[in-house]
Amino acid sequence: MRKIQVGFFDEHEKLERLSKLGDPLERLNKQIDWEIFRSGINKVCQKEAKGPGGRPPYDYILMFKILVLQEYFGLSDEQMEYQITDRFSFMRFLGLRSYEKVPDQNTIWNFREQLKGNDTIKKLFNIFTKELEKAGMILNKGKIIDASIVEVPKQRNNREENQQIKQGKIPGEWKSNPNKLSHKDTDARWVKKNGENYYGYKNSIKIDSKKKFIDDYQVSDASEHDSQPGKKLLNKKDKGQPLYGDGAYTGEDFEKAIDKFSMINKINEKGYRNKPLTKRQKLRNKSKSKVRARVEHVFGYITQSVYNPIICTIGKARAKIKIGLRNLIYNLFRYTYYKRFSVVKHA
Repeated sequence: MRKIQVGFFDEHEKLERLSKLGDPLERLNKQIDWEIFRSGINKVCQKEAKGPGGRPPYDYILMFKILVLQEYFGLSDEQMEYQITDRFSFMRFLGLRSYEKVPDQNTIWNFREQLKGNDTIKKLFNIFTKELEKAGMILNKGKIIDASIVEVPKQRNNREENQQIKQGKIPGEWKSNPNKLSHKDTDARWVKKNGENYYGYKNSIKIDSKKKFIDDYQVSDASEHDSQPGKKLLNKKDKGQPLYGDGAYTGEDFEKAIDKFSMINKINEKGYRNKPLTKRQKLRNKSKSKVRARVEHVFGYITQSVYNPIICTIGKARAKIKIGLRNLIYNLFRYTYYKRFSVVKHA
């Protein structure tokens, strides 16, 4: 059988074809200055070769972009290694040539583990948020808050084990079996929503009501009431802005948080037993919901664009990396959309 070799011109033609078909990764690369993230990554990563004469570590921006690809396409570390090697679009996005060595699955895992400390992904998210503010993408004329459940693989625990976990304890049998414990997520929690049971975490976000960029987020376990992480989303930059949200954010405690930052309360009113909403309240809610519903577009995009909605990690620290990346990826692609729209508009 004749062996076919791929040369430089074959690779170039393949990439040109991908560009004509509309490679979204190429557009992302052209619009995003990835170097803005370097200082944030450098603070938590150590560049050291493995022993005398060992292979130099891969560039941190390259590794960070691998995590972006991995989360966007829902790939495991093993699948990521294969797909980078196999896909021309991935290699171009990462700035690699077909003959260059690709980071293996262990290198990808080790890099991601380094980002667990100091809430690094949140800091990288904040770096890009500042860029959005500079570019006038966050208008600060209104905010919307909401939360979405992010599932993790369900734990097959008995009732006694679940009770101990809720109390912040680790079952004795797990302590004596490190292998079993390493596969148990003791941070995630069960929650019931619309009659369905879910196990995992909650992604609480605050978005700019005009251009729908996420300007802050909080990660909590799924059982925590929406209002608790919701309060942490509000800050002094929100002063004077209307705040929209569903009935989960009602109550005296949350109203105090809104007053603290002098925001205009546009939270949907909530009916109670023996005290249903009046016709006037329903009309007010209907008007507010026209704005509040814009946050559903954000969660809809994240859910539809991420190939694997369930995050296969153990523990909150790792879940925060995955959820934070999804929020950042949403902002990155939305930014390229606006930049592209601006170019087309002025063409």
